[in-house]
Amino acid sequence: MLVIIHLTKKFDGYTALEDVSLEVNDGEFVCILGPSGCGKTTLLRLAAGLDFPTKGELFLDGRRIVGVNNECGFVFQEYVLFPWRTVIGNIEFGPEMKGVRKDERNRIAQHYIDLVGLRGFENNYPHELSGGMKQRVGIARAYANNPKLLLMDEPFGALDAQTRNLMQGELLRIWEKEHISALFVTHSVDEAVYLADRIVVMSARPGTIKEIFNIDIPHPRIRTSQEANLIRDRVLKSLGTEIEHARNK
Repeated sequence: MLVIIHLTKKFDGYTALEDVSLEVNDGEFVCILGPSGCGKTTLLRLAAGLDFPTKGELFLDGRRIVGVNNECGFVFQEYVLFPWRTVIGNIEFGPEMKGVRKDERNRIAQHYIDLVGLRGFENNYPHELSGGMKQRVGIARAYANNPKLLLMDEPFGALDAQTRNLMQGELLRIWEKEHISALFVTHSVDEAVYLADRIVVMSARPGTIKEIFNIDIPHPRIRTSQEANLIRDRVLKSLGTEIEHARNK
């Protein structure tokens, strides 16, 4: 589905990513972990076509990514909703920009409103919603564009622990139903072990792929199971080394 080949991204004065190669398979959920500043968000922006690589290439479904990639859905950490639009208005925005007729985009929006558990809130505005509800709208809006790839940049980072755990379960439920490939950036090892088919650990800047962990634990996962704890310990050790490197640079 997503193929990244020898990707390097340089900014003025520093290199964010260096020689990154990765594939995300059809229907796969991949989490990216790494020290702050290692290029995780930059990698998502490149996959979305919001920035251009210095070297290397990215392909989605066999087509090279050049410019804004309309076949990706992006969910940000911040609640990037239009405050003047209602819940259903926000979710309809993507199909509306694609020229989908009103009755059809309303049907699409209602489908995802039901899927994320927001029935009854269709006509509410963002300021009337809790943080978790706002992020549900963001997820529904991304899915409503019928993306081939979902890009998620720490979407639950601003939520309290209880809401975050709830949203992780909700995201898995939606992902298992829609089965759209996902590339998910997080700073939480626990979150990655709970969600991912594979975990990619990146090195300290310049970001490279240090290690990839396959998570062969069926869903639903028990966070405190022996299998999860063993994987968590291995990932923490790998990540901890890179965090220490980042501090010493």
